[in-house]
Amino acid sequence: MSEKKRFADQNKTIHDFYDEVWVVCPGCAQKAFAKTLRENKTARLYCPDCGYHKETSMECDIYGYTVLRISPAHAYFRAELWLQYPFKDHILYAYNGSHLEYLESYIAADLREHKDRTHFTLLEKLPKFYHEAKNRQALLVIIGKLKRKES
Repeated sequence: MSEKKRFADQNKTIHDFYDEVWVVCPGCAQKAFAKTLRENKTARLYCPDCGYHKETSMECDIYGYTVLRISPAHAYFRAELWLQYPFKDHILYAYNGSHLEYLESYIAADLREHKDRTHFTLLEKLPKFYHEAKNRQALLVIIGKLKRKES
């Protein structure tokens, strides 16, 4: 009998993957990086291939108050995600390699352990198709394609 793959939920939220997002470079269409630098209150998009570089403030005004807007790094630039792939009527996506690996670990697992859930975890917020066993193999194939694309 083969060993069943286990996944222990780490109670990560989608916010755990916001600070570095892999995007399509607006200049050359290669992999670029959008990062938030909260200590500087800035977001930066840069491409190691063509040198494209853009920076913006994370601050915004709401009713006369200046606040720090916390969003995924790519949202500040409206940049397209690098790690995305269509699946039926949905899009499987990940913000970066760590996010993709976390999803892969969950999807590949035969046994999924959830402890002390907070009702705000990434896994609880995923669309139903991520959880269904009938989609497991197809999703893992897509994740394999995205992993090859990431390098």
